[in-house]
Amino acid sequence: MLRIAIPNKGTLSAPASQMLRDAGYRQRTDPKDLLCRDEANNVEFFYLRPKDIATYVGSGDLDLGITGRDLLVDSGVPASELLDLNFGKATFRWAAPAGALTSTAEIGGRRIATAYPGVVGRYLAENEVKADVVRLDGAVENAVRLGVADLIADVVETGATLRQAGLVTIGDPIMQSSAILIGREEQVPAGAAQLLRRLQGVLVARNFVMLAYDVRADLLDQATGLTPGIESPTVSPLHREGWVAVQAMVQRGEVHRIMDELYELGARAILVTDIANCRL
Repeated sequence: MLRIAIPNKGTLSAPASQMLRDAGYRQRTDPKDLLCRDEANNVEFFYLRPKDIATYVGSGDLDLGITGRDLLVDSGVPASELLDLNFGKATFRWAAPAGALTSTAEIGGRRIATAYPGVVGRYLAENEVKADVVRLDGAVENAVRLGVADLIADVVETGATLRQAGLVTIGDPIMQSSAILIGREEQVPAGAAQLLRRLQGVLVARNFVMLAYDVRADLLDQATGLTPGIESPTVSPLHREGWVAVQAMVQRGEVHRIMDELYELGARAILVTDIANCRL
């Protein structure tokens, strides 16, 4: 039975469970449950602290896990990213008092407060920078004001908390993080292939819609140039002479522009439907 770790709380928890439901897997109904067995799919789900998931997967006690890229890097365990799940996006950045530092070139020799010493340590090692890393478990923004550090490294969303603490971001982001599926570096469990296919199907379904329309046959080449589909569009003759029906998958973010251009071309009966899941 495949054993998979899922965040039990935090911003990744609900989206991770929803994605697995969309992929056809049973999930817990009580948020206090720590285990959910999906007998039909031969999978056990373990609900764990997000920061612990990489440790369990890296040790081999669990086969796979869903966690943040930043948490995987911070753990330093022998696990690797198998699939970007495209939710829980976050930016990891440096921040310091306004005017104190002008670039990341000035980090050397400073005290850096962070809840992610593994992420910071990797950056310092890769860039051959020597600095003191001060590990904190929370409220990192107060570290400079309290004299514990000269700057911080933390996840930044809107930047409002930084501004309240009198801090501004400096330099380029250290890391772009998002939710990922992770597994052991040396091998992927045999049962993982089906899970990966299903999750990839959910990702495609969330990013694409099915577009259907009618168009004159003499305009077909121009129309399908706008809607080439994944491999090729489906084209069927209509009872109305000289017209065809076309179906194709298009990027969700581009669908309104494409609909407008198809209409201007002469296409009619343009319909959009959501895709629940797919296999490509």
